[in-house]
Amino acid sequence: MKEKSPSSRTIIRYILYVITLIFVIAGIKIASVYKQIYVSNILTPQKKPVYINIPTGSDYNDVVVMLDSLKLIRNRKTFDWAAVRKKYPDNVHPGRYRITNSMSNNELINMLRSGMQEPVNVVINMARTTDELADKVSGQIEARKGELLDLMRDDAYLAQFGFNSHTVIGMFVPNTYEFWWNTSAEGFLKRMYKEYDRFWDRGRTARAKEINLTPNDVMTLASIIIYETNKEDEYRRMAGVYINRMNQGMRLQACPTIIYALGDFTRQRILKADTYVDSPYNTYLHDGLPPGPIGIPSIKAIDSVLRYEKHDYLYFAAKEDFSGYHNFARTLDQHNKNARSYQKALNRRNILK
Repeated sequence: MKEKSPSSRTIIRYILYVITLIFVIAGIKIASVYKQIYVSNILTPQKKPVYINIPTGSDYNDVVVMLDSLKLIRNRKTFDWAAVRKKYPDNVHPGRYRITNSMSNNELINMLRSGMQEPVNVVINMARTTDELADKVSGQIEARKGELLDLMRDDAYLAQFGFNSHTVIGMFVPNTYEFWWNTSAEGFLKRMYKEYDRFWDRGRTARAKEINLTPNDVMTLASIIIYETNKEDEYRRMAGVYINRMNQGMRLQACPTIIYALGDFTRQRILKADTYVDSPYNTYLHDGLPPGPIGIPSIKAIDSVLRYEKHDYLYFAAKEDFSGYHNFARTLDQHNKNARSYQKALNRRNILK
């Protein structure tokens, strides 16, 4: 058998050396790529999750400025490298994102690029005015207060939902709702109408019809009751008083409507002069219910109106012991005695208004 020449062995060694070198370089390159994509590159304060809100219309530069300002990225160079190769600059999505400690570039970019945002829990509870409501909501989603108010004051826009600027606050049923942070003002109102429609199911709607009230009437009366008493066990009885008055053609003469008309929600006492305030919400001057709710009523109050207590009371006055409860009366004479007792108690405490 013929042996290989020295030159042949040299060529083979050279080829093996080149192949080995290629594998080494490739290994180094792969390791470098792996490090830039898959190794942890996020450090959150105290290793706790951080939430960022990416506004609608943001670009890649806006996002990295935000991340830099929070000092979340250890190595910006590797993040930019990975972001470009995964085409994140062309796929920036607005929303609220949860960033956890030790995330890799790959994990963070995949989450941001796919728009895998975290929902926010928007709390709708007692608010006296649409201004107050818009202020609360705008602090929880991207929609601005002004944008929300513009829609809630636009009768033409609200007509599609069957509401107007006076009644719209009754469209908001108190609860906690999941929203995407980047929800627009219009998206918010459309969602809340769906929730309202779901709340006013066949059973509640039928019950309102049985007692000759519309859903808006029920919401309006419930909103008066929650500001008349903070005792839920009085809701049904108080609802019965107002319904008795309406059925007999009497004015409601509800003090909370005077406070609403005055716009001074710090008032603890209504004076005789206050009952002449010029406002469609003044139930001392105008028959029936006011044009719309004077705040967002609780579900308990709404259902208390629908299932009001049947009795023959026509009046009530706060108890003079300041317990929060009320004395109910069938006659005006008895009511006046109850009212004088409470007024004397206010005087003793020097509560003038």
